[in-house]
Amino acid sequence: MLWFFLWVLWFVMLFRIFGDIFRDDSMGGWGKAGWTVFVCVLPFLGVFVYLIARGRGMGERDVRQMRRQEEEFRSYVQEAAAETPSTGPTHADELTKLAGLHDHGDITDAEYERAKAKVLAG
Repeated sequence: MLWFFLWVLWFVMLFRIFGDIFRDDSMGGWGKAGWTVFVCVLPFLGVFVYLIARGRGMGERDVRQMRRQEEEFRSYVQEAAAETPSTGPTHADELTKLAGLHDHGDITDAEYERAKAKVLAG
């Protein structure tokens, strides 16, 4: 069972390294080809050398990619929310406005209760 787990772990690491090689925009085509051949021809040595030489960069590239995905998601949500047509103020908006008027003393308790009942009924 331990050997099977280590074997699966090895392949996961190998795929992560291949993903990192091809995701890195700063590396040229020949560099990517060289690392790919090195990792394929001498897999154990190639993976260990890659992790030693470019391991820190792997983490930084992962963080950059996650931040970029988070920014894209946020901008998508903001665009989708902006495209949603507004149907006017909601009951919660009206109640908040009434509570603000009541707290500032602009309307009496009776007026507040009547307006609140009207908002909740409609």
